[in-house]
Amino acid sequence: MTLRVVPLTYKAACRFVEAHHRHHHEPRGMKFAIGVEDDGRLCGVAIVGRPISRAFDDGFTAEVTRTCTDGTRNANSLLYGACRAVAKAMGYRRVVTYTEDGESGASLKAAAFWRVRTLPARKNWAESSVTLKDLRDPNGRGGVVRGLWEWRA
Repeated sequence: MTLRVVPLTYKAACRFVEAHHRHHHEPRGMKFAIGVEDDGRLCGVAIVGRPISRAFDDGFTAEVTRTCTDGTRNANSLLYGACRAVAKAMGYRRVVTYTEDGESGASLKAAAFWRVRTLPARKNWAESSVTLKDLRDPNGRGGVVRGLWEWRA
C-alpha cells in the first residue's frame, strides 16, 4: 500500500462524499479539498472550509467540514494531518472539526488534534431560525452529541 496526498477539485471531492459517506452530503463550499490515493485509486477525501460556527469565523480558523474514506487503513489519519499542514501553510492558526458520539477520534489523535469539548445534542438544522435554513438538508443531523476537536499552530 502506497498512500499519497493529492489535490482535488470541489466536484471530485463531492462525488466521492456522495458515493461513500454514511450520513452526510457534500458541504456547500470549501477553501480547499485534498484526496488520498492508493496506487492511483482515490480512497479518501477531505474538504476544508470556513467554520460553520460564526463564533469561530475569525479569518484564522479553518474547519474540516468533511472527511470520507472507503475504509482504506490510515487514509483518514493522513487526510487530517494533510489538512492541518495545508491550512498552516495558508496562514491559518487553528483547525477545528467535529465527531459524532460514538466515534473514537483515533484519526484526529494521530494527526495531533485535541478534543476540547463535548457539545450537547442540538435541534435539527431544519428547525434553525437562520435565514438560509431552506438551503440546508431537511433531515439534518440534529439530536446527536458531538465532540469538538482542534489543532492550533
